[in-house]
Amino acid sequence: MEKRARVLIDCEDAKGLVYEISKVFYDRGLNIDNNREFVDKEYGRFFMRTVVSGLFDTQELLDTLKSVTPAAAHIRVIEPEDKKIILMVTKESHALGDILIRHADGELGAEIECVIGNHDTLEELVRRFDIPFFYIPADDMSREEHEEHVMKLINEFEFDYIVLAKYMRILTSTFVKSYTQKIINIHHSFLPAFIGANPYKQAYERGVKIIGATAHYVTDDLDEGPIIAQDVIPVNHRLTWRDMQRAGRDGEKIVLSRALSLVLNDRVFVNGNKTVIF
Repeated sequence: MEKRARVLIDCEDAKGLVYEISKVFYDRGLNIDNNREFVDKEYGRFFMRTVVSGLFDTQELLDTLKSVTPAAAHIRVIEPEDKKIILMVTKESHALGDILIRHADGELGAEIECVIGNHDTLEELVRRFDIPFFYIPADDMSREEHEEHVMKLINEFEFDYIVLAKYMRILTSTFVKSYTQKIINIHHSFLPAFIGANPYKQAYERGVKIIGATAHYVTDDLDEGPIIAQDVIPVNHRLTWRDMQRAGRDGEKIVLSRALSLVLNDRVFVNGNKTVIF
């Protein structure tokens, strides 16, 4: 039976890679529906995303591709299907609400396994969409104790990504390292500027002319993980920092949605502390 797959290759650059990889597809009679490639010349890394269709055995295709690429090549052959995500929230509803509506309309491209909140403020909203909501309060617990409860719950689910939809707590190194390149955050600032708390007030006090939003992978370095998507909104001296905050929330949900679409469609490669996006 004919099927499609996304072939993702990240490896050391070498002469003739595109030819060798394309020959693997040709020899199996596969059609190349879409292809993008990029070479990071500074670090000598090769990136390729190809969509193929035809008759093939996934494991055999993967093994053959490994045989024609450099050692330690990172290769994935992914047959497209909806991925699974877990959402983490605090009190702000705009990013969460946008994701819930996209999911209800069939536009998200993912199944939401559950929503986890460190407050119960958003439980009623989530329940309206028939999605499980789990409230894990952080009061009277250390950060480590709270995260132990959260991780225990998370690990009961099969999932591809954890999405911080305005989850307003700093995650510990233990948590982040447990889900490397699986945590996506939306930050209410045009990173790397104005990191940390209340960036809109920081931006207002600095007299900026643009504000923005940044979606990125979470790493141990606060708000400094590889950036997936960004956007900016023009502002001027007439706006208070709260006006900027209100305007920024629209930008946040749009940028997070854009980032999720890229990730869920396997268009993002992590390249050190940067990303390659096809």
